[in-house]
Amino acid sequence: MSKPKFSRYVGIDYSGGKTSTTPREGLQVYVAKKGEKPEREPPKESPDWTRKAIAEWLVDTLTEKTPTLVGIDHAFSFPIRYFEKYEIEHKWSIFLDDFHQHWPTEKDGVSVEFVRKGKAGKGRDRSGESGWLRLTEKCTRETGLGQPKSVFLFTVPGQVAYATHAGIPWLLRIRQDLKRRRAVHFWPFDGWRIPPKRSAIVEVYPALWNDQFTQECRNLNEHQRDAYSVAAWMSESDRSGRLAGFLKPELNPEQRKKAKVGGWILGVA
Repeated sequence: MSKPKFSRYVGIDYSGGKTSTTPREGLQVYVAKKGEKPEREPPKESPDWTRKAIAEWLVDTLTEKTPTLVGIDHAFSFPIRYFEKYEIEHKWSIFLDDFHQHWPTEKDGVSVEFVRKGKAGKGRDRSGESGWLRLTEKCTRETGLGQPKSVFLFTVPGQVAYATHAGIPWLLRIRQDLKRRRAVHFWPFDGWRIPPKRSAIVEVYPALWNDQFTQECRNLNEHQRDAYSVAAWMSESDRSGRLAGFLKPELNPEQRKKAKVGGWILGVA
């Protein structure tokens, strides 16, 4: 059995409702350390987390020297067809800047719904079609692992569109705040191989693992369950040696090229 790559595992269930400074029950953070069971990380200033508070907590946490794997439940990028439609260079860093210019949802008082209705930002200049799927979402469906929704499909059960449109600008902010310190690796955009002793942030889909932790989560609400399952699965997979394989999914060169732009869900092999 190989030595674990990380010493701490953070599962985050995300919510895109309201504004970045609005406390939301749907925002949950669980942390697992060195083989211990995940525990809820409570916010400092209110009963529930805000998106802004989570981003600030992540920057502080990832500045520490403890190698940490963070799994966040929203898409980190968009389908290749989106890049083609708006003639955006196939680089994640360029996508982040371009998206933020049109969807500034990390700003105080700005919600996804405000941008959708034209009350803030320029979201109508950067929209997509509800039938567009990323390669990782197609593979998840084809392998029977789940039915992830399109990042452009709003107002339906199980949608991830709000969380994605609210969360991506915070990924940019976290990346900017930590870039000079070389403290974090955004997988797979910064490369499929995570450097030793480096913390990493990955996209996750809790539905892949919830069934494995039904007993441990019996007293948790659905949002707590999702965050718990992410932290628990990442911790157990790293200690068992299985995580290394999931960080190197079996893709051909063309698929790997697309996934480095559109992103990949950890656990989809």
